[in-house]
Amino acid sequence: MRIGLLTEGGYPYATGESRLWCDRLVRGLAPHEFDLYALSRTAREEAGGHVDLPPHVRRVRTAPLWAPEDDGRTHGRRDRRRFAGHFRSLAHGICAEPDTSGPDATGFAAPGGVLPDALTQAAEDFAEGLYGLAELARERGGLHAALRSELAVRTLESACRAPGVRRGVSAATVPDYLAFVDQLERALRPLSLDWYGDDALGAADLCHAASGGSAALPGLLAKRFFGTPLLVTEYGVQLRAHYLSAGDAPLSAPVRALLAAFQGRLAGEVYRQAALLTPGNTHARRWQERCGADRARIRTVYPGMESARFTEVGEDEESGDPATLVWVGRVEPAKDLIALLHAFAEVRKAQPEVRLRIIAAPVREPGAETYLAHCRSLAAQLFPDEAAGAHDVGENPVTFEEIGGPEAPTLADAYAAGAVVVLSSVVEGFPISLVEAMFCARATVSTDVGAVVEVIGGTGLVVPPRNPRALADSCLALLRDPERRYRLGAAARARALELFTVEQNTAAFRGIYLELLSRSPVRRSAADGIPFGHPAESHVPGILAGRPVSAAGRAGDPDA
Repeated sequence: MRIGLLTEGGYPYATGESRLWCDRLVRGLAPHEFDLYALSRTAREEAGGHVDLPPHVRRVRTAPLWAPEDDGRTHGRRDRRRFAGHFRSLAHGICAEPDTSGPDATGFAAPGGVLPDALTQAAEDFAEGLYGLAELARERGGLHAALRSELAVRTLESACRAPGVRRGVSAATVPDYLAFVDQLERALRPLSLDWYGDDALGAADLCHAASGGSAALPGLLAKRFFGTPLLVTEYGVQLRAHYLSAGDAPLSAPVRALLAAFQGRLAGEVYRQAALLTPGNTHARRWQERCGADRARIRTVYPGMESARFTEVGEDEESGDPATLVWVGRVEPAKDLIALLHAFAEVRKAQPEVRLRIIAAPVREPGAETYLAHCRSLAAQLFPDEAAGAHDVGENPVTFEEIGGPEAPTLADAYAAGAVVVLSSVVEGFPISLVEAMFCARATVSTDVGAVVEVIGGTGLVVPPRNPRALADSCLALLRDPERRYRLGAAARARALELFTVEQNTAAFRGIYLELLSRSPVRRSAADGIPFGHPAESHVPGILAGRPVSAAGRAGDPDA
């Protein structure tokens, strides 16, 4: 089977959130052929290079979302009219007011994938405009210039000022229109790629998008042009990520509203067109259902993680300092290390001998250094005597370390440092660090965010986010009860080995690939090697040699 694997900002680049699980998936499904179609987000990402690819990866095609991709073509009068019609449909679909009859007035679909009547026409307009622009780009090119033209701005202005538009959109001004069409052109660059030929995505038996959003756009077009089934996997919901990052973008309120509307419409179209959706947890599944996904086409597949490197720690019942709390992860505000430090101050009041080791991943997000400096400063304020050096080296109750350093050379060593692992996040998708701690048979204290409760499944303590007092009480409860720590750690390791290994993940996708292919018609000719396209006797030298089976199933019979 030939799989077109679609990624954005991840595999096969050396960094990216989808790199690891995609690499494990590809290597675990060696009997299949893979073609990689990767969208890069930044020049820095591309400069990092590719990971080493296995031999059954036949080709890699990449395209940047960060650089202008002008093909130099412009439209004549007929094509401009065609563009105007398609862009008008797209803009009206984006600007239409969400349905306000429901209790939350979000405009999302009802559970089960049923769209409110008020949204049906808007969703259809959006889809009609999207596919119309894709066909125009495929046949005539010139989409880059058209989307940045005065015609596009005027069409968008008309849609924003039409009756019944969503709140915030009608207040847009000319600078807002210009800013939005600039963002829209970037988001729609996959429509203009040369990936939609018989020798590219047209040759794939299945398209597998490693996330929603822009990564799934080529899969939508492959289904539109060739009927190729689309599988979409989301371990972190792209629409949710967009909403969370929108507040930090230097854009006006009308532009943010338009971008949120576009991303919502795109997510809804992806979810409706996908043959199957495989969210990584129930949290992601709920988002998909609210955006129009049919429950019958959703199947949860947990991420696959390597467990072997944690085996030694997990099987050692005596490992870990019983008076040490450990935090492991990326340093960023969403991890709420501030609340963790305040909680640890309460722990120290009850048990002065307890220590906290904050062990950070070496690859940090933008702004991580500033946040880390703030955390160090807070630790110095909360523990002034220790921070000032009144105690010997190693007696400081809070240490800031890095994986790969002398104290934690490996990830397994980081989790082995203490008896209790803490997760203090206020925002979390699938908590990878929590699963790693479970592989290490560690008792955990976590905040109730994202998929934490689903992952823990009763094998750890869960507290509300932004509640240092509750976090401290739970940590103290485990520090004071070694038998309970052992029972929870053993149960956590058993659960992780059952649900979150690479083996269960690849086995699930192996079955899904075969299932989806069995539903799709064969689109290759006999010359391309359809199984049983030649009868066995055709391999024997003679009159039947090399003659394919006719439509009626008899080799070489002209009347068949």
